Amino acid sequence: MKVKIGVMGSASGPTIKNPENIRKARQLGRRIAERDCICINGACPGLPDYAAQGARRAGGFVFGVSPAFSRREHLETYGSPIQHYDLVLFSGLGLMERDIINIRSSDAIVVVGGGMGTLNEFTVAYEEKKVVGVLTGTGGLSDHVPEVLAFCDRKLRPESLIFDDDPDRLIDRLLATLRAHTPPTYEHEIGGEREVKPSTRDATTRRLRSQKRRRDRR
Repeated sequence: MKVKIGVMGSASGPTIKNPENIRKARQLGRRIAERDCICINGACPGLPDYAAQGARRAGGFVFGVSPAFSRREHLETYGSPIQHYDLVLFSGLGLMERDIINIRSSDAIVVVGGGMGTLNEFTVAYEEKKVVGVLTGTGGLSDHVPEVLAFCDRKLRPESLIFDDDPDRLIDRLLATLRAHTPPTYEHEIGGEREVKPSTRDATTRRLRSQKRRRDRR
């Protein structure tokens, strides 16, 4: 299977008006295609869509995870692009919930620019132990990731978190890191605080099944 790289970044705001950011986003997509990877994003305007343009122009495959329920809602309500995509999943989940599908469809992600929505995508990817590349110098979240992690009392994780201001080099380093990375196998292995430990959960499941069998025998 081909490696799937998600591009997460600004869909609006000042960072998408910077010509250098647009150039770098397109180059990100181009490099993803050149390395024979699939480009994934949230099927939104802005820097992720410029990455989709770059990937498509380089002959790559682009997959978008839309928050909309249908093509019409995608175009009319969300005002989102469709012309640079080979495949769009109309999730119907809205912007925030869509991010989970977006992240879990990606083997690794790249942050370019970014505001509140990108922060949500970044934190999901970080907590789920994805390999994350940050294209520094593009404004927004991309220039403040270390501060965000420090404020949240989280580690920088140099084994899976890469910072670079060059799109080509960032993708190359991302892929090299991904080759040595072992992703979680089960959901209980990922991020944050767990309310129920797997062993406790398994014991509870066995107890409930036993109770059901006793009720069924009555």
